Amino acid sequence: MQLKAYRGIIPAIFFGNYFYGICVVALSVETAFQLNVPLNPWPYYVLVFAATVVYYTKAYLTENLEDSANKRAHWYVKHHRWVWISQISLSIISLLCFCLLLKSSWHHIFNMTATEWLLWLSVPIVAGLYYGIGFANFKHFNLRNTGWLKPFVIGFVWAGTITIYPILYRAMTGYIAFQLNSFDIMFFIKNFMFIAVLCIMFDIKDYATDYNQQLKTFVVRVGLRKTIFYILIPLCVIGFGTFLVYTITHHFSAARIIWNAIPFILILTVAYSMHKRQSIMYYLIIIDGLMLVKACCGIFSTLF
Repeated sequence: MQLKAYRGIIPAIFFGNYFYGICVVALSVETAFQLNVPLNPWPYYVLVFAATVVYYTKAYLTENLEDSANKRAHWYVKHHRWVWISQISLSIISLLCFCLLLKSSWHHIFNMTATEWLLWLSVPIVAGLYYGIGFANFKHFNLRNTGWLKPFVIGFVWAGTITIYPILYRAMTGYIAFQLNSFDIMFFIKNFMFIAVLCIMFDIKDYATDYNQQLKTFVVRVGLRKTIFYILIPLCVIGFGTFLVYTITHHFSAARIIWNAIPFILILTVAYSMHKRQSIMYYLIIIDGLMLVKACCGIFSTLF
């Protein structure tokens, strides 16, 4: 009975997108440690967790889920009622946490600069465009169907949420003055590239479906081998290279540099293993798990 329950919990965490919520919280905490800014109050992290789960689950509630060959689709059909209860509950929690945060900081909103407003709004706008505009002549327009652009759209939304938002909220509450220095920008690029690479790796899983639907992802356009060696590896080098240049020029300890390098070494290792087709749980646990590894390594690196 316990083994059966355990086997049911693991798919629920990953298929139900709760693991994404855990990762976005962990990466947001990493930002606070890496950029040396105070942690935000608990409603902030509950909000980003709940909103992330709701956002990712939305796609599976609005698509055709009758494809029995897709384990995730089968899970959503089987647990449809439970997923809807979760969505409604998390949406209510998101709204309550938003109100709590707004209650303590609304008077600072009027003091925000145009740059701060732009940064606050750019992430939800791009996230909304990812799913599409559902009216008039733009009904079928969405960034999700632009195969080569999709990883960078997701990378931008994640990097903005986990890197810029923690700083913006602290600035909005008046605890710190908002400013983006060179290290903040380097850290944003590092996160942006890291998430984009994970998205491209996930596209390898969907190669057959994307090919049949003529969705021109990188792996459909150039093939698996070239995707790994000409796209994944260079993006990893760019992402970590920008961070590495800053850490070396600003005399970070060797231990801190090594701990921050571990996730990029692991992502290259996993990328090479993509030569063999794997199960969907492999992609969800191993590839998405790299986000949690990155957060843990980033937090631990600040101890040196």
